[in-house]
Amino acid sequence: KIFLCDRLSTVMSAYRLAGGTGALRASARHFLVVLCPRLNFVTLRTNLLDSRQALANPTESHTTGNAGPSLTRQELDVDPDVDALGPGPGPGSLRDAVATASTEKVLLAPGLYVIPTPIGNLQDITLRAVDTLRGVNLLLAEDTRHTRKLLNFLNIRHLEVLSCNEHNEKHRLARVLQRLQHGEPVGLVSDAGMPGISDPGHVVVAAAAEAGVRVVVLPGPCAFVTALVGSGLPTEAFTFAGFLPPKSGARRHALERLASQAGTLVLYAPPHGLGSVLRDCVEVLGGGRRCCVAREISKVHEEYFRSTLEDALREFSEVREARGEICLLIEGCGSLELQSVAATLERDGLAGAVVTTAAVGPGAVERVLRELLAAGMPVSGAVKEVVSNLGANKKAAYSTALRLSEQLGRESNAGTMEKR
Repeated sequence: KIFLCDRLSTVMSAYRLAGGTGALRASARHFLVVLCPRLNFVTLRTNLLDSRQALANPTESHTTGNAGPSLTRQELDVDPDVDALGPGPGPGSLRDAVATASTEKVLLAPGLYVIPTPIGNLQDITLRAVDTLRGVNLLLAEDTRHTRKLLNFLNIRHLEVLSCNEHNEKHRLARVLQRLQHGEPVGLVSDAGMPGISDPGHVVVAAAAEAGVRVVVLPGPCAFVTALVGSGLPTEAFTFAGFLPPKSGARRHALERLASQAGTLVLYAPPHGLGSVLRDCVEVLGGGRRCCVAREISKVHEEYFRSTLEDALREFSEVREARGEICLLIEGCGSLELQSVAATLERDGLAGAVVTTAAVGPGAVERVLRELLAAGMPVSGAVKEVVSNLGANKKAAYSTALRLSEQLGRESNAGTMEKR
């Protein structure tokens, strides 16, 4: 024991001189953990505590008697069958110390780790994500400068970070796959939220899966899921469309394809183009649909603006300018729109037309058009009603209305001839 204590004192002196980093520190830790994991000497523990305290508070003396943060499994004599991280992140637990102060590297199995990062408040990151960031050998990031800010906040230093974004991710594949196939743990993050959801990452994940590499996706923050829950719109079914095309023509065409979806529509929109997006939504989907503009989620100026599309267009084009990250949620096409048509018919004195309450689709749109035209409404008026209230495709509805109008005209003529 005296011999081993002398050797341990020598190793701990080298550990302190190494400044807590580098190969010398790793060698000292390896000696302490692997060669003598069951030794429980007061000198060893005191030296470890003094070293950790000196690194955390370099201006304080080693003899202050402050025990410093809790220690990890490698630094204490812990039964390997017991979870060294304790029951949870409560005060004084080892998990609390690891999450807030420890910079020890976590051992991870080989594979690609997809790590979601906070969409606003940095404290939204999970404990598992922090441990994974500490354990990977290489981190692929959308913007290395942005990711470094998060790593600095988490006190994670000396991690190799490689840019991997929409402009270069295909060119990074060979290098990344080589390291993955050599058995290294590699992490993947975007600037905020879940990688691959309107962010880079899909190409790398698909290539890793095709190469037979283990892919581990961590659960965590995602802007559109948070916005959907907070919008107040139905959540049992929804369609996520991400960013719509920047040009109005293509954007309207995309909205026409989404118009008949029964579930809530979930879109991302740039703040400078929100007014144009809302204008196209009003033209294609109708201004009466309920919507929610979720802005700056999880940040200081978080806002959920709940209204109709018409009111939202007025708010963000006439009253104020939209700012920040925006998620636009729009009520889906359902039975409420058919009820709106019925109310319109009654208002216009056409309550004799029977409006079906079946699920909205091409067949339902055609039936409503037929009833409107048969009740005497002109083609243009009937098309306007089904477009604004049923979310029908304007071009398709107009073509259907012309066909039905001709058909009804022929039927009317045939009935007149029969009477003669």
